[in-house]
Amino acid sequence: MFWTTATGAARQACLAVLGLAASWAQPAAASLPPPPPEIAGLPVVLLVDLGSGQALYARNPDRRFLPASMTKVMTAYVAFEEIRRGKLRPNQRITVRDETARVWSGKGTSMYLMPGEQLGVTSLLHGVMTASANDAAIVLAEGHAGSVRGWTYLMNHTARRLGMKGSHFATPNGWPDGGRTFVNARDLVRLASAMIRDFPTEYATYSGKTSFKWRNRVLYSHDPVTGVLAGADGIKTGYTREAGYNFLGSAVREGRRLVMVTGGAVSEAQRTEASRTLLEWGFARWRTRPLFKAGDRIAKARVQGGTDAAVALTSPSPIYATLPLSGGGNIRLRVIYNGPIKAPLAKGQTVAELEIRAGSMPAGRVPLVAAQAVSKGGTMDRLVNGLKNLFS
Repeated sequence: MFWTTATGAARQACLAVLGLAASWAQPAAASLPPPPPEIAGLPVVLLVDLGSGQALYARNPDRRFLPASMTKVMTAYVAFEEIRRGKLRPNQRITVRDETARVWSGKGTSMYLMPGEQLGVTSLLHGVMTASANDAAIVLAEGHAGSVRGWTYLMNHTARRLGMKGSHFATPNGWPDGGRTFVNARDLVRLASAMIRDFPTEYATYSGKTSFKWRNRVLYSHDPVTGVLAGADGIKTGYTREAGYNFLGSAVREGRRLVMVTGGAVSEAQRTEASRTLLEWGFARWRTRPLFKAGDRIAKARVQGGTDAAVALTSPSPIYATLPLSGGGNIRLRVIYNGPIKAPLAKGQTVAELEIRAGSMPAGRVPLVAAQAVSKGGTMDRLVNGLKNLFS
């Protein structure tokens, strides 16, 4: 069965399925596969299949914890957005401030940047994502926003827009700050999903690299899965004494992408074993049921104040349900969005979510985007389309 829910509106917005079945009968439900024993000692664990949005395993996904250098994923995402907006250029050179070099050069993982040294944004981003260089993150933040405070304003504004309700950033690099920087696992998966979806080229350029050559040195990543597990391509580790050993990781096989978080491991070895085992378990013990191909028009939603009365909803990626390898259950779908959807809309703009329920598993959600642009309508457009929506 296919439901529609429009929140934030006085009346339910109209949304219709475009000739596609909305309920699939599956074999009798089977028990969920037992989780791998290697993750038993971790306080925070989350594994999500991005094609369905379903959590395959979750332990304390909403608990706040210290991210350490996983903070740098948000710094990279903000930089990618600023580049797309034309406010930051990849070849732009940023000068290392004397005070920044004095405080941060050699502090924790570092590129050992020198006072007055000029670096391109591309080098800084490699330093941030691969080498996890604390000084590189500070130089990028200060060079673009003028101050760490200005940069963290951008980080928190982005977090709110992405729906990261349980996270806050007071530093661009995750250095201990008395607990003012915190995240939860669900928010980190949301951030990783947004980076992979919104910036696939940049993600492939800066994530999943095992080393980065700087000057006459090779700086190595601590990523425990890239180069070891098939399809693994990042994303970011984090460690401080206060935070423990953390990891935000991802891997893709045959078009199916998993994102995982492990938080609070007591050693690098525990983090490594748990992360590798969790991803392998996700691929080996679960299967997918294809629902929609990339570009399929899944549903349509009413638009207020536009040249068109409705907009088709689609996904740039395939959508599927994730089921235990040995069984299944009925699959139910529901489209959810904050209505009414107001014009103008850009093609590809995220405007809704498809909720997927498979058997007794917790629901997953994947974003839906506008299949075409809808301009703001004139007086006659608004009148005609208002009447269409009234009687449809």
